[in-house]
Amino acid sequence: MTEIVDLFWSFRSPYSYLVTPDILRLREDYEVEVKFRPVLPIAVRAKETLFTDGPQKVHYIILDVLRRAEFLGMPIGLPSPDPIVQNMETLQIAEEQPYIYRLTGLGVEAERRGRGVEFAHHVSHLIWSGGEPGWNEGDRLAEAAEKAGLDLADMDAAILETDPMPVIEANQAALEAAGHWGVPTMAVRGEPFFGQDRIETLRWRLDRLGVPKRL
Repeated sequence: MTEIVDLFWSFRSPYSYLVTPDILRLREDYEVEVKFRPVLPIAVRAKETLFTDGPQKVHYIILDVLRRAEFLGMPIGLPSPDPIVQNMETLQIAEEQPYIYRLTGLGVEAERRGRGVEFAHHVSHLIWSGGEPGWNEGDRLAEAAEKAGLDLADMDAAILETDPMPVIEANQAALEAAGHWGVPTMAVRGEPFFGQDRIETLRWRLDRLGVPKRL
């Protein structure tokens, strides 16, 4: 029987970007089904708690993300535009958010079409790999979707016809039920593994559960 791995993930999270190649390898190595469950970032999901403990947290995250990317041999750069419209000096979140709701809804639709992890992989690389600014301009997002085997225009039409928010909210509730709030979080049988650096621990757990490896 195939083991289910829930992947709670955000398009605003650099750690989500960094974990995605590991998730693809995990799926190649084990008899698992990875359920891609995109959530809204804390910046809009629970903005009253965001960085309330001072600027040190922001500074450390930037330091750690750059270090972790170098350790993994992955390119990284600040996204332009940021998927969340936010004043990074005051940390104030704008009321209008033209990017993150669409991206998260597209993630839901990609998973519905069986290509959620692939979509996350290519789109997060577009946003976070430090390429030319303007990931949202021209055909760049459509090209990333095409690499994942998807048609962006068709997906946009689908999320206009069927509101993805109920699925997003269910994903957020499932993340909380699994015992965490941050991303990326992987969950197996209700046990959460939070953070890009918990992949090896997740692999250990799959081995302990007797999940077969693919030949």
